[in-house]
Amino acid sequence: MIHRVAVAALLAGLAAQALKVLIELMRTRRLNLLRFFDNGGMPSSHTALVTTLTIGIARYAGVSSSLFAVTFLFSLYFMFEAAGLRQEVGNQARVVNDLVDELRHTHHIDPKTLKELVGHTWGEVAGGFVFGLIVSALAYR
Repeated sequence: MIHRVAVAALLAGLAAQALKVLIELMRTRRLNLLRFFDNGGMPSSHTALVTTLTIGIARYAGVSSSLFAVTFLFSLYFMFEAAGLRQEVGNQARVVNDLVDELRHTHHIDPKTLKELVGHTWGEVAGGFVFGLIVSALAYR
């Protein structure tokens, strides 16, 4: 049987992905179900998942356990990576796409464009953290 913490963490990540679809629907007035499978955007589903996971481990194993220490450090790394490295990859993709677009007009080439929305802003990470807290409050009552 899957542990309650694992179920809650997975549900937090999936619910955050579903929330991205609803946020885009409200923002653009168009339903884009493929948004569920995209990276980036508000809220960070990765952050929601690791936040719910860490709080669950704290509740069931205790904050003095080695499992909590590992989970906590893993979660911090995950959040910094989502907003740092992955955000920078998205910025670089934008620059490369601009260059490719210019080459497309001058050299008549038709290459694929790179995906630009791969990381998160700190606001999106914070949104994922708050969403993870909310899921934790509901799941671990």
